Amino acid sequence: MNTLKNYISEFIKRAGSYVFAATVISRILSFLASWIALQLIPSKPLGNVLFAWNFVVFLIPLVGFGLHQSYIRYGALSKTEEEKLKLLKYVVHKGTISSIVLTIIVSVLAYLYNFETSEVKFYLYILSLVFVPAFLFEVIKVRVRLEHKNKKLAFLEVIYNLILIVSVFVLSYYWNTTGYAISFVITPLLTILIFYRLLLTPNKNETKLEYINWEFWKYGIFGGLSNVVTLLLFALDIILIGSILNNAEMVTIYRYISLIPLSLLFLPRVFINTDFVAFTEKIKDVQYIKTYAKGYLTLFTAVSASICIFFYAFGTYILQLFDPTFTTYTDSLMILTFGICGILILRGLYGNLLSSLGQVKMNFYITSIAIFINYIANLTLIPELGIKGAAVTSACLMWLTGLASAVAFYLLYKKYLLSLKES
Repeated sequence: MNTLKNYISEFIKRAGSYVFAATVISRILSFLASWIALQLIPSKPLGNVLFAWNFVVFLIPLVGFGLHQSYIRYGALSKTEEEKLKLLKYVVHKGTISSIVLTIIVSVLAYLYNFETSEVKFYLYILSLVFVPAFLFEVIKVRVRLEHKNKKLAFLEVIYNLILIVSVFVLSYYWNTTGYAISFVITPLLTILIFYRLLLTPNKNETKLEYINWEFWKYGIFGGLSNVVTLLLFALDIILIGSILNNAEMVTIYRYISLIPLSLLFLPRVFINTDFVAFTEKIKDVQYIKTYAKGYLTLFTAVSASICIFFYAFGTYILQLFDPTFTTYTDSLMILTFGICGILILRGLYGNLLSSLGQVKMNFYITSIAIFINYIANLTLIPELGIKGAAVTSACLMWLTGLASAVAFYLLYKKYLLSLKES
């Protein structure tokens, strides 16, 4: 009990409660923005914008070729404020150029590919402009995290989503689908204009930091790719159900059933966003890492047990809110809920500890293998069990990837500690 109490106490001291509140508020505001768009724009043209946006969303983790992810780890390990400012200047410069390259690549591919409607191509041209402002907004958030200003991080998130609501309403009202597409670009752009000072550094002739090398870039690239393959892993079930069962209704049902437990994944993100810099700075302190891991595991084991009990008791009633016919699939909801616990308890912690250790590529490898297993398993289970088969596959992989992350971390951490003793 003391472990859990101390863990929550430290989380609150780092303004974790502000981050939690901001996350909840931001989710509500984001939902309202989507609802506003649905009220102002007919479903079919709105679908074209969202179709194009789905392509861009898969690439968002690669903005700046992932340099904002390198920035947070190497910034946390930097010994002085001067080093952190040098690093910020390098990341902003190189990451902006990389994001422009990504915009050009997407625009060229959109030009070359023949979509069913020309509108999708047009929206991709607009939406590809989001990469630079999205990258710079991520850099701003990383900087305040490195400065341990989590209250300011929470403020940033809320301001961003308030701007999103206003942008969606005004632009969609006057320019319909084009305005809605522009709102995705204008929101991060206006946010960085408000907080542009956080991107500024002293204009000095500076020597290059020793750790800025291929490993530095590789960390960011693998960090981005890890997020891309994670998105693909979650989307693969929907894709395979659609292609194997060839039943749009089953796709819709599974999408809504999985939406409920997947929405809980914000919980570990709140704690990791609050604590990542803290445990990265102390990655060499074995006792600190052990204590942190024990506190996290205790909390999220209790949270997971509570979630399972709640859905066991009220799962049927929750599905009825969507559609009374969905109650037939209550068992699939429970299977997915149990699977999500594997992410909450294990992967949420050890995946990020691997990143703090500099082993972000392990997350990429583990998730890539999971995608392969998912594909093979679902080819058998979906035809036999329908959407329950997809639920079983996903639940098993959520726990397996969590266990793999835990084993990989302990092995690599032991190796890391031995290397410190030898040096």
